[in-house]
Amino acid sequence: MTGYAVPGQPFELARCKQVETKDSKRMQFKAPTKEETPMKLNINGRVRELDVEPEMPLLWALRDVLDMKGTKFGCGIAQCGACSVHINDEVKRSCSIPINQVKATDRIVTIEGLSPTSSHPVQKAWLEVDVPQCGYCQSGQLMAAAALLKKNPNPSDKDIDDAMTNICRCGTYQRIRAAVHVAAEMAKGGNSAKAKV
Repeated sequence: MTGYAVPGQPFELARCKQVETKDSKRMQFKAPTKEETPMKLNINGRVRELDVEPEMPLLWALRDVLDMKGTKFGCGIAQCGACSVHINDEVKRSCSIPINQVKATDRIVTIEGLSPTSSHPVQKAWLEVDVPQCGYCQSGQLMAAAALLKKNPNPSDKDIDDAMTNICRCGTYQRIRAAVHVAAEMAKGGNSAKAKV
């Protein structure tokens, strides 16, 4: 049985299945069938070909197949937002999107592709405001903030609270809100003086 971070199912590596022998359980590589054809995905501006099961969540394709570890696994049920990526400029929770629902023409952007030089206003603002505490959720928070600012370059506190639904277990919500305001100013070319936390 192969499962993908779905409640009640264990996660196993891509293209593997559990095999029981007399002595133990072990993981075994699953050979592709004739019906399976590699899928093409546009990730961070580069077309990637993946030979994986079509129902594999995008998150596991990114992390385990393409070795892009910036996008995190948090809950597996699209609630926490640690797995947030952009698909066609919309923030999406990659743990709940099977790759067969993503078209080859869709533009997927991960935290690694937001800005290779960490020069995106949101990345700079996060550093200036010193947002992260443990940092685990922050890649998803950054992706959600970048999507918000693309749609609304001058958000109010309410706009930020409504759009930023990602969970931060450390409770850095006030610093996140302040950093979004700082990033909005930076994007306009304004002074990057820290917003009040």
